[in-house]
Amino acid sequence: MIQSSAEIPASAVVQFPEKLSLEALLPVAYRTMVRSRRIEARLLELFQKGYVKGTVTQSNGNEATAVGMALPLRPGRDIVSFLHRDFASHLLFGATPYQLVCQYMANADSLTHGREGNCHHGDARNRRLPMMSHLGKMLSLVVGGAWAARCSGEKVFGLAVVGDGGSSTGEFHEALNIASVRRSPVLFVVQNNGLSFSTPTSAQYRCENLSDRAAGYGITGRTIDGTDVWEVYTAVWDALAAMAEDPAPAILECRTVRLVGHAAYDKADYVSDEQMAQWQQRDPLPKTRARLLEACSVSEDEVAAWEQEIEEEVSEVIARAVPVARPDPVVRRGDVYASSSPAPVKPFQAKRLKNGEAVNRALDSILTDHPRAFLVGLDVGTYGSAFKTCKGLIDRHGPQRVVDMPLCESGLVGFCLGASQVGGLPIMEFQFADFSTEAVTQLGLNAGTWHFRSGCDAPLLMRLPCGGGLTMGAFHSGEYEGLWGRFPGLKLLYPATAQETYEALIAGFADRNPCLVFEHKLLYWSKSGPVDFDGDVRSVWRSRRYTEGEDVTIVATGAMVHEATAAAARSKYSVEVWNPFVLQPLDLDPIIDSVEKTSRLLVVQECGESGGLGNRIISQVLRHGRATLKCPAQLLAAPDLPVPFAPELETYCRPNADKILATVERMIGER
Repeated sequence: MIQSSAEIPASAVVQFPEKLSLEALLPVAYRTMVRSRRIEARLLELFQKGYVKGTVTQSNGNEATAVGMALPLRPGRDIVSFLHRDFASHLLFGATPYQLVCQYMANADSLTHGREGNCHHGDARNRRLPMMSHLGKMLSLVVGGAWAARCSGEKVFGLAVVGDGGSSTGEFHEALNIASVRRSPVLFVVQNNGLSFSTPTSAQYRCENLSDRAAGYGITGRTIDGTDVWEVYTAVWDALAAMAEDPAPAILECRTVRLVGHAAYDKADYVSDEQMAQWQQRDPLPKTRARLLEACSVSEDEVAAWEQEIEEEVSEVIARAVPVARPDPVVRRGDVYASSSPAPVKPFQAKRLKNGEAVNRALDSILTDHPRAFLVGLDVGTYGSAFKTCKGLIDRHGPQRVVDMPLCESGLVGFCLGASQVGGLPIMEFQFADFSTEAVTQLGLNAGTWHFRSGCDAPLLMRLPCGGGLTMGAFHSGEYEGLWGRFPGLKLLYPATAQETYEALIAGFADRNPCLVFEHKLLYWSKSGPVDFDGDVRSVWRSRRYTEGEDVTIVATGAMVHEATAAAARSKYSVEVWNPFVLQPLDLDPIIDSVEKTSRLLVVQECGESGGLGNRIISQVLRHGRATLKCPAQLLAAPDLPVPFAPELETYCRPNADKILATVERMIGER
């Protein structure tokens, strides 16, 4: 007699390296598949009645793949990212039916507290990473997580799931390449159901099998029947066994079916009746049921009893979930940022350092004091990075902690985000801030929203060498603080001196949120000064004042700080110069106090007028301050043009001390 579904929880099923027999697998697999389909059917009913918000994506036809791929893995140990048709996988990895129903209803008991809907959930603390809608973007997180866990001695695997449509994205290839180069033991499961929403695979790729792409990365690939739960389970188990011997990644393409539209709003009228009939013949539920009756010592009555038991269980869950209260509508900024109260670190003093040397000393201190910290980027190893700020670090800390990576900025950010979820402490250098635009989705939408969506910290330190003045042209001279300042959940620091540079990197690393430090390239080796850091990391997060004055307040960032202080030294007026330093979250209270004293405000930024944060600074000072200005607030910025290449053109565009002086003269002369 086989036990009832209530007597064998999925968590009790043996996992790798043990292997289930066919007779042991089928009862667990079938019950999970039925439970998944029945819950999703009821969710669709609740959607049609207005209880479920957003929409409902159903797994009909994908259940065998979702169950077979999840059963061998170790929940809470292996790193996984499931997709929207992997409802059954979440059940096997610890999500309860009640939690999942509440998630779709976006009520007070939902997994994300109503902050995300439908399939956008997980359990990041237990390494089930919540997906985002930008397909392919979750793959690199699994790669980074598996790599970082392996580096700390954990014998873990990664399971990264993508659809046939998602396999066309750049991140799919970036993640595969990183995993292959870094020997990260990740199984890439491609769920190929023949459609990406309504687009057939004939419009997606021309190779015979998507697993054929494995050869391009020097790894193995295999295509199987994704509607056969035993075949999926066995193939995944075999892949894990191979990775236990050699941690090379692999591709497993599961040919599955989608028996419904893309989501509740889609009638799938682009699929012919003949094609749908063929797919119905491959429905994994009746196939698995028939095999269960044939291969196991179980009767039709017993299987029917299981099915009735599941039906009653689902009804009970629905009855509990429907009356649950709506979530608290108050969302605070503290919900966007993870709490961060770092302890003091060791003090650091130097009589005189160039800004670039301050970068190197800060990175060396971090890598020395934190064994799980690592630095990744392009040419950060032996070459010492494009601006030599990382010179010598690989010699002191080794190639496993100062890591030259493939050229794939988006995949690298995802890699770092995944590593941060298993205790890794990543530092990433963009070779130029301009190249950070390659990672807007991964950094702005995935990492930036991570704490808000998952409740988990995302401690990432991102370094962005930025700014002009070196005649490098439009693609190597941008700052982009205005772009990154528009994503909630990111923190931005923009130092101008060696002291500030050292402090920004130490404080950004210690913070529990994604922190971007803008390092002006012109200042790396042209400016120097003393560094006297007392180790109080929390005191770093403040605006900086360089001169005191009574006539006008100048707010500047980056290289413009030095132009502003030079102008102040030459001016016949009393000029107060400030650097907000922390550009997000922006706290302008000291600057507002200064403007109330001087009654004049000039903001100087190197980038174009509409590209930076100058207008936001002016707006907030005017909105929150009480000063009556003696003249309109002014923004001195470059023209809204790409940064030109020729030195004469670049010099003409960039603000400088002369232009600042002229603006101050005009402001004070106005009535």
